Amino acid sequence: MGRTAAVPGILSAPHPRSPPMPGSKLPVGICADMCPAAERAQRERERRLHRFEVDRGWTGDPPRADPQRTVKEYNRPAAGKLRPPPSQLRPPSVLLATVRYLASEVAESPNAPLAEVASFVADRLRAVRLDLVLQSAGDAETAVVLEAALATLLAVVARLQPVETRGPVDPVLLQTQVQESFGSLRRCYAQSPGPHPRQAAFQGLFLLYNLGSVEALYEVLQLPAALRACPPLRTALAIDAAFREGNAARLFRLLRTLSYLQSCAVQGHVGHARRAALARLARALSTPKGQTLPLDFMVHLLALDGPHEARDLCQAHGLPLDGEERVVFLRGCYTEKGLPPVGTCNVLVGSKLRGRTLEEVVMAEEEDEGVFRPS
Repeated sequence: MGRTAAVPGILSAPHPRSPPMPGSKLPVGICADMCPAAERAQRERERRLHRFEVDRGWTGDPPRADPQRTVKEYNRPAAGKLRPPPSQLRPPSVLLATVRYLASEVAESPNAPLAEVASFVADRLRAVRLDLVLQSAGDAETAVVLEAALATLLAVVARLQPVETRGPVDPVLLQTQVQESFGSLRRCYAQSPGPHPRQAAFQGLFLLYNLGSVEALYEVLQLPAALRACPPLRTALAIDAAFREGNAARLFRLLRTLSYLQSCAVQGHVGHARRAALARLARALSTPKGQTLPLDFMVHLLALDGPHEARDLCQAHGLPLDGEERVVFLRGCYTEKGLPPVGTCNVLVGSKLRGRTLEEVVMAEEEDEGVFRPS
């Protein structure tokens, strides 16, 4: 299964900006640090600092927190617990700076396991969203923070390899957090007329992440016609249509044109799309004596990273090879076992960075045509 199963639950989730109870008023955060001093001291005492947060110059025991590196961790609000005071809440400007730090410093940590990075970033971004819920903030500045947080989360999740999702990170939890992030952002768009310059881009990311989902397509088709006419949404709708129709040539041609964030959003569907295309080729070309096809053709059609990936894909589905350059479609050989190989996705994802940092991608409007300015 793909990611679409989680969509209905996300779409019906409680509003992240629900109004306060009668007679109460949401506070305005005043904490100027990425982590409140009280939490920082408590986690230092309890030895609950992540290694990304420890003062590099400290050699004593227990480890000491670095105020410039420590980031507020997520704590689920308990029923009946008092609302945190303003000193424990970070205002939108600090939250945005926190997201930028996570994108620039933590997500790009050299030599750190990608699974560890993803786990840390996902937890701290969850705390960012919670701080927004618990305070009074304008919809425009809330949207900017949610956009940056979602972009960062998409990127760190896309960098994970399948073997790493069986380690310290839970892929189901990560998927849920991405869907919750989309839900928070899209509801913020819905309740505020904006302007939200990046709305078309992020609505398109929502559809790409949930490619093939009837619910996601329905939600996008309810958007204003002017918004749907923006290039990012037109492209996402075209990709969704090609995916549903099984038009592999058009699908992968469109996938090659996507920006980095768009490619991160759709990456989880690439393996399934390649398997579906290979299955169609097997049905069309398989003969009792076997019919060959150049691996270079497979590389081009499915936007693979090279002949080695084409060989691995064919062998994973039981198709024999004729030397190093051709695959043989022999009747009765094609099989599907387990999940399809994901591949390295350098052509479709990694190469799209084009020398930019993740922070630049997260914070900038990637392309002028992706900006929606309502009249």
